[in-house]
Amino acid sequence: MREETAEQKTKLRSGYTTGCCATATSLAAATLLLAEHRNLSTVIELPRGQVVSFDLKSCEQLNTTQARASIIKDAGDDPDATHGATVFAEVHLSSQTGIRFHAAEGVGTVTKEGLSIAVGEPAINPVPRKMMLEHLSALIDDTHYEGGLDVHIGVEDGERIALKTMNGRLGIVGGLSILGTTGIVRPFSCAAYIASIHQSIDVAHANGFSHIAASTGSTSEAYIKQRLDLPDSALVEMGDFVGAVFKHLRKVPMSKLSLCGGFGKMSKLAAGARSLHSHDSSIDFNFLAEQAEILGANNKVMQQIKEANTSLQALDIAQNNDLPLGDSISQLARQQALSATKQALQIDVYCINKTGNCIGTALG
Repeated sequence: MREETAEQKTKLRSGYTTGCCATATSLAAATLLLAEHRNLSTVIELPRGQVVSFDLKSCEQLNTTQARASIIKDAGDDPDATHGATVFAEVHLSSQTGIRFHAAEGVGTVTKEGLSIAVGEPAINPVPRKMMLEHLSALIDDTHYEGGLDVHIGVEDGERIALKTMNGRLGIVGGLSILGTTGIVRPFSCAAYIASIHQSIDVAHANGFSHIAASTGSTSEAYIKQRLDLPDSALVEMGDFVGAVFKHLRKVPMSKLSLCGGFGKMSKLAAGARSLHSHDSSIDFNFLAEQAEILGANNKVMQQIKEANTSLQALDIAQNNDLPLGDSISQLARQQALSATKQALQIDVYCINKTGNCIGTALG
């Protein structure tokens, strides 16, 4: 589960998805079998046309009909649980034509409705499947191979790594998902993470839940879970991507949304931000001072808030002067959420501090 992200701006480095790694390793293993050529690196084309080369961790023939290749996933500076994990593919030759995908060690199996993959299938998403099919089909044509391939995709220690992800509540059992839409992981655009948010909402809807709770991290989720007593399948860990929640709820019918996050994150939402990470938005202390003024703050208190080092320091100043700034920010965040979702939806907002105590609410 993701911790609440820090309010710190740094230069960020892009990386590659598990789907990209699965494509590179399956192609390398299949090339060893069909072209009898062992590569120490492999080149693939990404969905948007970029051509990239990957250094392999290993590439070996297991017997006359099976080969295995592996790669260490580099997610760049994305907060990704699979960064540094070993993704591997075992490719088996088959007399049955066609290309079939299987979950090897560390890749999960879908057990709940609502995902883009059918129940009972390995958790390999459609774009990675398409990438592998295209590359392996081209290899089959080039080598004039007349049989088929069974492709087993795995992640070493994937079942343990999956405990850090949302897979369990999505009904993906036994390991990780193989993800990716472009092949590239761009930090804090986080296409894969946003896709997981969408999946969480879809699974909640498909399994009959009309009330979901979205939180910014582990502390806020622990609070909202205890407060509302919702099952895990109704909890959405949105991280900093509150805008992704709002956008998807325009498509998926729900009757109630509860939002929970730290005071600083909720103040950004209250001020109109849709990405709550410091890379995209900052705490607006002038905005906080303006809200304190509406609540009755004098010029001295307003100036102290403007000069605060952190949002929680600003909150402390307000609380020490009997100003309910937490409730005010929650109300404004709720108004932003109502405007952004653009549908009849009951919305509650809860603000917490770093110790997980509630310091503001706005209930619909």
